[in-house]
Amino acid sequence: MIRLYDEGIYLVNGTEIVPESQSAKLGAAANKAEAKKGTIAYGILKAHNQNDTMDALKIKFDALTSHDITYVGIIQTARASGMDKFPMPYILTCCHNSLNAVGGTINEDDHMFGLTAAKKYGGIFVPPHVAVMHQFMREMSAGCGKMILGSDSHTRYGALGTMAVGEGGGELDKQILGDTWDNAYPGVVAVYLDGKPQPWVGPHDIAIAMVAAVYANGYVKNKVMEFVGPGVASMTTDYRNVVDVMTTETTCLSSIWRTDDDTKAYLAEHGRPEEYRELNPAPVAYYDGCMYINLSEIKPMIALPFHPSNAYTIDELNANLTDILRETEKAAEKVSQGRAPYTLLDKVHNGKLQVQQGIIAGCAGGTYTNIFEADNLLRGKVIGAGEFTLSVYPSSMPVYMDLAKKGVLTDLMACGAVIKTAFCGPCFGAGDTPNHNGLSIRHTTRNFPNREGSKPGNGQMSTVALMDARSIAASAARGGVVTSAEEFAECFGNVPAYHFDRSPYDARVYNGFGKADLECGLFYGPNIKDWPERPALQENILLKVCSKILDPVTTTDELIPSGETASFRSNPLGLAEFTLSRRDPAYVGKTKVVDALEIAREHHEHVLDRTPELKAVFDVIHTLPGQEAVDPDTVEIGSTIYANKPGDGSAREQAASCQRVIGGLANITQDYATKRYRSNVMNWGMLPLHLKGEPDMFDVDDYIYIPGIRSALEQNQLDDIKGYVSRDGKATEIGLYMKPMTENERKIVEAGCLINFNRDRKLQK
Repeated sequence: MIRLYDEGIYLVNGTEIVPESQSAKLGAAANKAEAKKGTIAYGILKAHNQNDTMDALKIKFDALTSHDITYVGIIQTARASGMDKFPMPYILTCCHNSLNAVGGTINEDDHMFGLTAAKKYGGIFVPPHVAVMHQFMREMSAGCGKMILGSDSHTRYGALGTMAVGEGGGELDKQILGDTWDNAYPGVVAVYLDGKPQPWVGPHDIAIAMVAAVYANGYVKNKVMEFVGPGVASMTTDYRNVVDVMTTETTCLSSIWRTDDDTKAYLAEHGRPEEYRELNPAPVAYYDGCMYINLSEIKPMIALPFHPSNAYTIDELNANLTDILRETEKAAEKVSQGRAPYTLLDKVHNGKLQVQQGIIAGCAGGTYTNIFEADNLLRGKVIGAGEFTLSVYPSSMPVYMDLAKKGVLTDLMACGAVIKTAFCGPCFGAGDTPNHNGLSIRHTTRNFPNREGSKPGNGQMSTVALMDARSIAASAARGGVVTSAEEFAECFGNVPAYHFDRSPYDARVYNGFGKADLECGLFYGPNIKDWPERPALQENILLKVCSKILDPVTTTDELIPSGETASFRSNPLGLAEFTLSRRDPAYVGKTKVVDALEIAREHHEHVLDRTPELKAVFDVIHTLPGQEAVDPDTVEIGSTIYANKPGDGSAREQAASCQRVIGGLANITQDYATKRYRSNVMNWGMLPLHLKGEPDMFDVDDYIYIPGIRSALEQNQLDDIKGYVSRDGKATEIGLYMKPMTENERKIVEAGCLINFNRDRKLQK
């Protein structure tokens, strides 16, 4: 089904895989350096690179996009940094906080801020319910050979020939302010598609199988996934889009697909035929690895809680139901930490798993083809009046309209489904929360803990399993009993051509690119606050360990919960109150105490007078060689968290900024789960530290003194940083380091955050 090559490969004429160890048979064509230039990714990156070398990329993107959890903070940062207008198309969508019931007026206040910002700075504004972010970008912006940067981790338009990257807001601010996205040239892995999916197999089945094959082993981490091979042509572009958006869950950097006549037809149907060009690898192209997928062998899949990689075929699940569910219950115990009971085995009836809810939604589930195929199965059937419910969210108004014209939505409503407007809530925990102890099956992108909206801290817990729309429909036809779409094999394959009608966009989308009106005022609701100021990095720092997380991976949802907490996203200090709230509720109180010490120091108070604890720590520091005379009032004080591998998941910069605004000064890790989270840490002026050795050398509430850290950054001496743990009147040395940083990344951390860096740079001019 899926094979991972343990070496690089040459792809010859787009169809023949030659492992590097067998490259001798290619003769002179096996020139690795030249063949690396033969990938589609290389050509697009080269066209957008502003540097004179491809080893260190400096990329200018063609367009930017954000949704309403992130765009207020990004625009506020850009304003504080001296922005006068958006220099490229910047699309602001309102698809995450569309519902206004939570938090009073603050959601619509942010939308009004977004609209007035689009008018003032020349942006494009998509109102609530009109389209989810990524569907709008597919329909109206992505094109062959382009690069797009978005402040959402699922920014992926590779199936339309666009290399798209999801990053934190700081990286978008750099583009707005004329700077570049800097990254070493990434590895490129071929995803060789062969065969053809069975009619009952959907794109989510392929995606879940793919994520399961590469997530844990890091095979494509921070690399580009390049989809090639004859199997690409077996899928429509609408189908490819859904496989593509899930590449985010592999932890890859970006994705790109070969294009063909179906890509051309898709762009033409959406009124943009000029955006098409054929993209194929060169006759001989070298890839750093290869994932071979025989599409014909993919089976209907399910990803059980709590990650898309926790995957089984539905047949395998049903054959081993008790054993598999028992293991998932054990995982649920770790998530709940004793705060909420959760069971799955009690949902097994007559050897079948009964679920309480089905959702088909968002950029992954809510596409035309997915919903039409769900209707092909459910037409004329009923889901019943039991506990199971089914909700369907078309991903945009044009998709909604065409499905309505063809009778699909009325069919689905007649079977008992509820049809809703474009919304990302079911993906990030702000909509359709199941009942306590419930299980939801969803064609959405993520099933991380609490992504369904439950609150274990309040004793309420439910979970999500991911499935394709076809198998969700099959399960709905049986009243919520988990069922493979293969059992309804005869239903699928009859999907008429889609017709795109852009009239909802013409009626409601504000297109102000190139028409900035600097006299336009910005709308501010009472929850929209400026970023609090943070100091520049000092020469010597003292870190208090305020949380220590030993899980193998820590998600951004654990660092700052998604869901209803996102209502505070435009209020940095308000949102920061939720930092680590579902993982370590004591963290916020601890770091705020540390922050108060630093604020006192900045106001020239004697920090040793604030707490006897610090006097004992500095007594230890003064015993260190060269630190005998260090003045405590010159040592910057901040908090740190330790996590083995933080940052899997969302691109939301708040996962880092929330630490920073209440005293965070560093993260200490074994590794960072994603490039985007490490970038967020640096853009918010925190040190991206790695630990040499194991974390048993310090505990929560210990202090770690790091002398000479600013000089280490200025001199780019990052591979050997000494820290000293103060405990029981003694200092214990620990080894720290930081992986390579660009000159600007170092300067941003030295300045204290990206806002300070840009403000200082403007003053220097």
